[in-house]
Amino acid sequence: MIILGALLLVVGLVAGIGILWTIGVILVAIGIVLRVLGAMGREVGGRRHYW
Repeated sequence: MIILGALLLVVGLVAGIGILWTIGVILVAIGIVLRVLGAMGREVGGRRHYW
């Protein structure tokens, strides 16, 4: 999710499409939150680890 968000950020900036940039920021933020929760040992979506 983090990689997809970063890709959308780059495409949005290069192409000048604001909605792609916004979606990219949201996906990166959600990916980081899930990664941190998984690293803390909390179950994310029924899984013990979020890779």
